[in-house]
Order: sequence, then C-alpha cells, then structure tokens
Amino acid sequence: MKKMLIPLLGLAVVVSCGTTKTSEGASAQSSSVANADKAFLSAYKTIKADELKKNLYVIASDEMEGRDTGSPGQKKAGEYMINYYKNLGITPPKALGSYYQKVPAEFMKKRGGGNLPDSENILAFIEGSEKPEEIVVVSAHYDHVGTKNGVVYNGADDDGSGTVAVMQIAKAFQEAKKAGKGPKRSILFLHVTGEEHGLFGSEYYTSNPIFPLANTVVDLNIDMIGRDDVENRGKQYVYVIGSEMLSSQLKVINEAANKKTNNLELNYKYDDPADPEQLYYRSDHYNFAKNNVPVAFFFDGIHEDYHKPTDDPEKIDYPLLEKRTQLVFATAWEIANRTERIVVDKK
Repeated sequence: MKKMLIPLLGLAVVVSCGTTKTSEGASAQSSSVANADKAFLSAYKTIKADELKKNLYVIASDEMEGRDTGSPGQKKAGEYMINYYKNLGITPPKALGSYYQKVPAEFMKKRGGGNLPDSENILAFIEGSEKPEEIVVVSAHYDHVGTKNGVVYNGADDDGSGTVAVMQIAKAFQEAKKAGKGPKRSILFLHVTGEEHGLFGSEYYTSNPIFPLANTVVDLNIDMIGRDDVENRGKQYVYVIGSEMLSSQLKVINEAANKKTNNLELNYKYDDPADPEQLYYRSDHYNFAKNNVPVAFFFDGIHEDYHKPTDDPEKIDYPLLEKRTQLVFATAWEIANRTERIVVDKK
C-alpha cells in the first residue's frame, strides 16, 4: 500500500463507520451464494491456505529482491504469475494480445515517479458466458519497495498477500468454467505495478483501459490481507473500505456473501471521512472510483512490519488469508452472476 497520503480532491464522502457482520436487507437479496449454488461451493473450496502459502513463499522470496517497480526482481515475480495463469489455461485479454500492459517510464516520471524504468501491469482474463462486455475487476499491486542498504524488503503482506489472493480467485473461477459454470460477466484479474511510488499502474490502466470503464462493473481491490493490526489482534476480521461510496448495492452484496461464508467481522473504520489515514485514497481502487466505478478495498490494517524488511511470509496468518480470499471470491461471484448489473447511484 502506498505510504504517502493522497489529497482528498474535494470529493464528498458519505459513509457509515464501525463494524458489522451483516446489513439490513442483505438476506433479502437474490444470491447464488445464499442459495448455496453447487458450482459456487465447488469453486470456493479450491481456495486453500496451503496453495496461497506456496505462491507467497515464491512471490515474497529474496530472489524477487523486494519487487521494486521495473526491477529484475519484479519481472521475475511477473513471470511466475504469468506461468501460473498459463498452466491454468487462463489467457490474457484478446484486445491486449499479451499478459503485459506496458507502463512507460515517461508516464510515471510526469507524475512524480523520478527515474523509474518501464514496468508492466499483468492482466489475465476469463470471458463471461452471457454478458462478456461487462467487466468485473479483481485487482492487487504486485510491486513493493525493493532493497535498501542490501536488505530485501520482501513485502509478503504488502502486497504479496493480495497478489496470491487474486491468483487463487482466478483459479477458482477457472475451475467453475471447466465445470461448465463460468461467470456470466467477464472477470479481469489485474496485477498493477508502481503502486508504492504513486498508484501509477492503476492510473495507467484507467487512463488506457483495455475494456471501457463504462462497462466496468466494479473493482474489488486487495491490498494487504494476510496479517492483523494491534487493534484487532487475534480477531477474524477484515477492513472493507469504500464499498458504499458509489453504489448502494455493493456493501449489501459483500455483507450477504460474508454472512453465507466465513462470517468475518467487517470493519468500516476507514470509511470515516475524518479518519487521519485516509486509506480510501491510498490504494489502486481509487483510480477506478475517480472514474465512477464502484469499489471495495479489502485490507488488514497497518501492523508493526508495514514497509519494513520484517514483512516476511512466515508471519502471514494463512488460515485468515484463506478466509479473506474466499470472501472476495464470493463477492465477485455474486456480482459476476447476478441478473442485473450493480447500480451506480451515489456521488
């Protein structure tokens, strides 16, 4: 997650705060999750802690040299991810013709990126069976802060955890597709670069979208979901940020999915416009929100190893990472398969 605060840009924010495990009316929503759809359950069960752990020990290994934007280590991590998608039979978007979307150095430099080299977003895609033109985005940044004074900052939680969660969610959707129950809407699995330096990869994508933003239904963004913070130590929880900023339906859908799965404590602390951290503006979902795309940002909090060389894979709570990943999958499944596209009815 980006460390520096982003200006509020005068946006109006009307939200609720605190924690909850469900919303009034959530159970009334027609939901494939609520109906315990067999295809959903089969796919859901493929999201496993041991597979998340296996991938994270690679993504957050010393070999990846902290995955700084455009670095050889980041490119190695990208190659690993692409091979993972190839092995699953998940292809890049046809319109792109590659898993890579180049993010030019010049683009980043103009936005304060200094002398960063060219880098790449990585995109994998499953086409929808009934409404392929409507796109559900599941995103995470795969860069981190690199190596400092010879010490590797592995970024296991930030954002190795989000990276492997997106990979596992993609596998779950692909398993459903192989069983003849692929998503009705298309799913874009978007791994963005340059987040730590200024949300550059997501800004580049939303400035140069492979699919029209008008057809983009939602961005479910995952940035740090493998640990806990001091305030919630030992709890089964996740922060959800921004889920009611633009759509009255997204928060309800997410809460219904949560209630019918692991029933985590959903914490809305960071939706408070007076919160000093202003996290709504500090990860990649924000570039979608600026373009009127509903977003939900899943986050575990700011813990003692945030942006330190001690953010290592052995400190991840893998059972909790599994549950949070399953929640994002369940939410994406419902949005991808419901009859009507979720509304954008807030500003």
